[in-house]
Amino acid sequence: MAARDFDSEIKQLQATMATIEKVLDVDGMRAEIADLAEQVAAPDLWDDQANAQRVTGRLSALQGELDRYTTLQSRLDDLELMLEMAREEDDASALADSEAELDRIHKAVEQLEVRTLLSGEYDAREAIVSVRAGAGGVDAADFAEMLMRMYTRWAERNKYPVEVFDTSYAEEAGLKSATFAIHAPYAYGTLSVEAGTHRLVRISPFDNQGRRQTSFAAVEVVPVLEQTDEIDIPDEDIRVDVYRSSGPGGQSVNTTDSAVRLTHIPTGTVVSCQNEKSQLQNKASAMVILKAKLLAMKKAEEKAHLDELRGDVQASWGDQMRSYVLNPYQMVKDLRTEYEVGNPQAVFDGEIDGFLEAGIRWRMGAEARAKA
Repeated sequence: MAARDFDSEIKQLQATMATIEKVLDVDGMRAEIADLAEQVAAPDLWDDQANAQRVTGRLSALQGELDRYTTLQSRLDDLELMLEMAREEDDASALADSEAELDRIHKAVEQLEVRTLLSGEYDAREAIVSVRAGAGGVDAADFAEMLMRMYTRWAERNKYPVEVFDTSYAEEAGLKSATFAIHAPYAYGTLSVEAGTHRLVRISPFDNQGRRQTSFAAVEVVPVLEQTDEIDIPDEDIRVDVYRSSGPGGQSVNTTDSAVRLTHIPTGTVVSCQNEKSQLQNKASAMVILKAKLLAMKKAEEKAHLDELRGDVQASWGDQMRSYVLNPYQMVKDLRTEYEVGNPQAVFDGEIDGFLEAGIRWRMGAEARAKA
């Protein structure tokens, strides 16, 4: 077996990191962080709470992205020194450690490189994710809650702020639906490959006979809009309903009718928000979600394939994009990319980067084939 060329591999990784630096615009990132830090330091920042949350969230997300890049670059620089010292001292153990670190860096660089593939019109935006229980009764509601936790844990692992807009609890367990935002650069481009129907196979904890149950949940991902996006919704096209916020088991968590439900009459699109105490704040948040969904529909119609931005939301047999099997064996498999792992618990704990990377590469390949 030929000896491994460490120097050549490190040189290639340095070249890849240089490309990533340009695509991420690291200098621009640092400049924006400095500007946001000045805004955060302003004494009147919290006079406008909505803007303050946007500024602090953006700063946290950008700092996390920059730290991810700089930490990886430092590890690569350190590896060169580690390898040089191991060679000088002819230390076999240190050489083995260097090789293991090189393998870890390879994987980390590949994951970061995926970011360079996100060049769609809205890929750089933050994301609004909706999860809805499908066929499968109480198991489907429980599965929907598991998926929401999976995405929020993924966000926590990456230090991305999460803002929950609405949760509709099922009577026995789990969620009928939930809508939440992940405030991070490229969150939409990264998570858009999660849109579609997810399937869970397991021994139902809700079946007293211990039978295996198949249940489904739908995931929808849309980009957060900016003020420059053109989505005009006439007042007469919206029906506004207010109601009392509720928690698990239908219990009231608010003594006033502060929750807001918006219905876009022409399309039948319905969104709701109950995370704020103020009816006005909930209405404003619901409008953000509604505009994002309407923009997704508009763009999908323009491109003549409705599920490009919104994903499939049937949540039933025959249209699933990923299976989570807990019995009779343990496996999570993406049916589009064939990517699979044998540790479902880790996936439900937020370790989904492998699926995201495979999905982004699969989508890029599909787009390239479509253009050919």
